[in-house]
Amino acid sequence: MEKNKSQQRASLARRDFLKAGAVAALASAVGGGDAVAAPAAPKPTIIPKENSRAGALDWQLTRVKLDKAAGFRASNIEGYCSKQSVLAGETLDIFVSTNPAAKFTLEIFRTGYYGGRGARLMTVLGPLAGKKQPDPEIGPKRLRECKWEPSVSIKIPADWPSGVYLGRLTTIPEATDKPYWQNYVVFIVRDTRKADILFQCSDNTWQAYNKWPDSHSLYTDPRGAHARDVAVSFDRPYAKYAQIYENPQSLGSGEWLCFEFPAAYWLEQQGYDVTYCSNSDCLDAAQITRCKTFISIGHDEYWDVRQYHAVKKAIDDGVNVLWLCGNSVFGVTPFLPSSDGRAHRILERAGLFGGLTDAEISQAERVFTKEWKRVGPDESLIIGARSIIPFNGGGDWTCTKPNHWIFAGTGMKKGDSIPGLVGWEHHGAPAKIPGNEVVAEGLVWAGGTTPAHWTATIYPGPKKNFVFNAATIFWAQGLGDPPGHMLPWSHWSRPHGPDERVQRITSNLLKRALG
Repeated sequence: MEKNKSQQRASLARRDFLKAGAVAALASAVGGGDAVAAPAAPKPTIIPKENSRAGALDWQLTRVKLDKAAGFRASNIEGYCSKQSVLAGETLDIFVSTNPAAKFTLEIFRTGYYGGRGARLMTVLGPLAGKKQPDPEIGPKRLRECKWEPSVSIKIPADWPSGVYLGRLTTIPEATDKPYWQNYVVFIVRDTRKADILFQCSDNTWQAYNKWPDSHSLYTDPRGAHARDVAVSFDRPYAKYAQIYENPQSLGSGEWLCFEFPAAYWLEQQGYDVTYCSNSDCLDAAQITRCKTFISIGHDEYWDVRQYHAVKKAIDDGVNVLWLCGNSVFGVTPFLPSSDGRAHRILERAGLFGGLTDAEISQAERVFTKEWKRVGPDESLIIGARSIIPFNGGGDWTCTKPNHWIFAGTGMKKGDSIPGLVGWEHHGAPAKIPGNEVVAEGLVWAGGTTPAHWTATIYPGPKKNFVFNAATIFWAQGLGDPPGHMLPWSHWSRPHGPDERVQRITSNLLKRALG
């Protein structure tokens, strides 16, 4: 009840702000004498219109079964898509394996707000014939790349707006006394229009940690967790999320429901003009500069160096950047084509971005192999701070500059904290950038015992834009709590869910960014 009231208040506040702006603009025009200003171009209504549609009552996974206890794979039904993101009018192939062979249906949902339901049913495909498809051999660099036969292809309709889409796979039992089983596939519908906010999903990191089929991620090489010359393919299903907490809803959906969906849910609830893309869509600055604000979200650890330069150019061109994330732009993972030539389907770990110092590396010999290399620029120069060692931990997000405009209306005083909001990885060590300000800082404890210093920062760009760094993977947890989402916990610390202060800080940032 109280959460619904706070959501209503946030919605009313945004409507009041927009209404006040319209009244002020009219008064200004009338006060100017005979010359009346032309009416402003109408704001895009794609997201509000989409969210006015009826949401689905049934879109989550209901029945899932892992192949083994404490495992990650659910091979009774599983699948993947031929592209990370797709434009309207393009065709997406979806590859499905069922073990044993079984018929199945594919329901495709767009995730969003939808009156609090969290998703809308877009189409239903099937019944479709399923069969067991082969597990891939272990290739060079421990690559597991599936070469399955497509089970169904879909041409993305023109009226499907940009967003993150989940395809729910459900087996059809041969008899009524037999159970059905479910899994997801995930893909992004992107567009090329001008928009206020570009929401970049952190799907490179989803794939880097994906253990499908049996402990094959960037972290499971026998040489060590951060070995170089290890590769992973997007041509394989997403296994269950494998890190800090148990989340069966993550089967097939990467880390979308864990660390990113709460932010998208809140943005769409508030009616912001937002469009979505994958990491692979941000190799060219032109894909970013079409929008006023770029958002990196959740756990955005793995980047191609071309992404760094694209974001750097976007900042130089006046785009605002909100790093609502932690441990970001840390590992250098160049995109490589698939074996059949499709671009950006393989990630290879080449080394680290340049932020960590030699002293930090020497503290982390248990993590980094002897062959580690810095092969990218210093990530803090586009973020405002960087990953530090220790990487992990949990702590409170503590205000240190309450008079800064980002805290307007929050009521926060110096030393006030938002409990558990920092974790499980973070940013510290502020960059030496002119005008860079630390607005919040404090300690996290790795393993509950070893302290590390985190810092949230903001610095001015060259064209009255700005770059904000929230310094925590968990920022989205303070924005929304949609259906299908579970609060994470790590290192004996946990965020508490939606918080009016996190929502207000984010609103203040977007108000300034969008003008």
